[in-house]
Amino acid sequence: MPQEKPLGQRNYEQFADRYAEATPTKPHNAYYEWPATRSLVPDVEGKRVLDAGCGPGHYARWLIEHRAEVIGIDVTPEMVAIAQAAVNGKADIFLHDLEQPLTFAEDGEFDGVLCPLVLDYIKDLTPVFKEFARVLKQGGWLVFSCMHPQESHRLFTEQIDPDSRYFDVQLGTFTWNGFGEPKPQVTHYRRPLSDILNPLAQAQFMLERIIEPLPTPEFGRINPEEYERLHKMPVFICMRARKV
Repeated sequence: MPQEKPLGQRNYEQFADRYAEATPTKPHNAYYEWPATRSLVPDVEGKRVLDAGCGPGHYARWLIEHRAEVIGIDVTPEMVAIAQAAVNGKADIFLHDLEQPLTFAEDGEFDGVLCPLVLDYIKDLTPVFKEFARVLKQGGWLVFSCMHPQESHRLFTEQIDPDSRYFDVQLGTFTWNGFGEPKPQVTHYRRPLSDILNPLAQAQFMLERIIEPLPTPEFGRINPEEYERLHKMPVFICMRARKV
């Protein structure tokens, strides 16, 4: 019996090209999540960085521009191909599932790990964070972003289960707008904040900073209504932690 594809692959293989094309100007990415996550990344010049869940390579290219040595991995073959073309041989990009051990990496190999908008497709974060800690040098940094627990619970109660408890980890499928037709059906986990922070602590990370982003002025010029909403309620949450 064929093995089921990883959740991230099932989600993104249906619209990888459209995602790569849309996100450089899509407000929730370009003018909301990207600025917040990038602001958490320390100086990467001369540093070895793992782009864990590199998608179409937007962050990998940004890291390269800032003179980092980049290794990028993604679970979706279509995304790997797009990212490889995007970095044009300036980074090593290959297929890997974050729910599997990072067998390609030695202990303490990396100065930093960047993991943007990936963890929502993984049920148990503990082994993922422990592998990140293993491949990081002492004092190495981890920067990641994911859907804000409050926002993900709101969506779940409105679209799937009105009796959903905030405290549970649940899987749901949602229709995404802004990527053309047919609208992609994306399945992801929702979880309480404790289910992010406790696995982080168990992996011997020290939390340094949390950002609940505000949209940039560019966002407001494109979508004033959503701009106002995001000034009242965050959609994403971004964090930086250190291996201790």
